[in-house]
Amino acid sequence: MPNAVQAPVLERTLHTVNACANQVSAGSYASYGLKGSVKDLRSMAYSELKARGLGAQATQHVIKRVVDAYTTLRANLRAGNLGLETSKRRRKAESKPIAFRPDAAHTFDDRCLSWNHDAQTVSIWTLDGRMKNLRFVCSPGALKQLAEYRRGESDLIHRDGMWFLIATLDLPEPEVYEPKGWIGVDRGINNLATTSDGDNYSGRRLDRYRRWQARKKAELQAKKTRSAKQLLKKRARRESRRAAHVNHAISKTVVAVAQRTERGIALEQLQGIRERVTVRRDQRARQSSCPFHQLGSFLEYKARRAGVPYLEVDPAYTSQRCPRCGHTERGNRPSRDHFFCRRCGLAGPADHVAGVNVRERARSAWVFVNMPQPDPV
Repeated sequence: MPNAVQAPVLERTLHTVNACANQVSAGSYASYGLKGSVKDLRSMAYSELKARGLGAQATQHVIKRVVDAYTTLRANLRAGNLGLETSKRRRKAESKPIAFRPDAAHTFDDRCLSWNHDAQTVSIWTLDGRMKNLRFVCSPGALKQLAEYRRGESDLIHRDGMWFLIATLDLPEPEVYEPKGWIGVDRGINNLATTSDGDNYSGRRLDRYRRWQARKKAELQAKKTRSAKQLLKKRARRESRRAAHVNHAISKTVVAVAQRTERGIALEQLQGIRERVTVRRDQRARQSSCPFHQLGSFLEYKARRAGVPYLEVDPAYTSQRCPRCGHTERGNRPSRDHFFCRRCGLAGPADHVAGVNVRERARSAWVFVNMPQPDPV
């Protein structure tokens, strides 16, 4: 929470270090392509950065940021995340140096940034010298964790007119208890999550909100102005926050129920679902925007933090298998929302049946996960 005097100094500092990062990135790309090392860039740019007013630690962090950015780019290229070698996206990424936004996050270690938790202030390096008594705010719980568990470096970022210090906490994980049962969670588009207990978390409101945002985005894209592009980015961030809020609420409720009843949480492994599942053309955007992975990651980290057992099981035929008699057939699911077993006649909501199947697979999988290692022969 910088005051009117501190804010311009922080802004100038952040803009300068990011401009320096762009300068180092351009020099690294011209001399070493995508493979510049810390040693190479230090010998090339250290004196120039010091001449621009950066301190020794700030200079080292700028160089390290550039090297880390190119390391990440190379890893994405090797993994194929930017497409094939002939794809336009990959050629664009390889054809120019990495650029840093003026307000991009910059790294501060304990030599450049010190915390006073009692007064809730920090002392931070700037281009105008050490800035002391810079106030910060957070919740009482976060302040206690910050004082006990903060580790490593922190990042300063300026976003939407607000200043943030992003600190890393190394929280201890509680011991996972032996579950008395399992809650199977089936993820989907219409129903974001359906549990084996029959609890259903509908995605209708989020889907309606996304359709409304899509119409507004189309109107802005038709204008093709600079302000329209800025509004598009703002709307994209707002839509992402809305989806994250919904997933946080769902995962918090499911973990609380599991912890109260001393059960574990089981999910389907949905890696590569967008490549495996084909939908109509008018449904592609809807499928791509559904945050399957985010909900799973929220459930996983909240379960670990609460000591709740967490498993991911094989998703094959969970929506076509009868949990009572085991009969598996595509005809068991005559429609998207309904399940009817052709052998024993069990009927019910398809997502609920899938959640029950996930629960049953977790029961058998947990036995194998915790099976003692056999003695060596």
